[in-house]
Amino acid sequence: MKRSGILNAALAGGLARLGHTDELLVCDSGMPLPRGIEVVDLAFLPGIPSFADVLDGLLAELVVEGATAAEEARTANPELDALLGARLPGLTYVPHEELKRLSRSSRLIVRTGEARPYANVLLRCGVAF
Repeated sequence: MKRSGILNAALAGGLARLGHTDELLVCDSGMPLPRGIEVVDLAFLPGIPSFADVLDGLLAELVVEGATAAEEARTANPELDALLGARLPGLTYVPHEELKRLSRSSRLIVRTGEARPYANVLLRCGVAF
């Protein structure tokens, strides 16, 4: 039995299969999910688990070399924008429709219970060496 880190078996396995430059979408409960991509759905109740909690857990286990969020988050969800800016220094922004299009190339999607607007980020995996 694992002692620490991500305990969800599906999520831990999905993360282990990611490689350098693979993309992972962390999204709110309302984001349309592209077909044919592995989804680990953690949503339980509105707001549970929160986007912030899930993102922090993922960042503790992943090397991230880039990230993309919806530019609409800057005004519609300033708390999220501050969170992303603090945790992802190389963050870039695209229109939300473009983020949805880009998410189709994800290798893994992690759906949270977040119920605030534009709580979505596309993470590009880096390498630890």
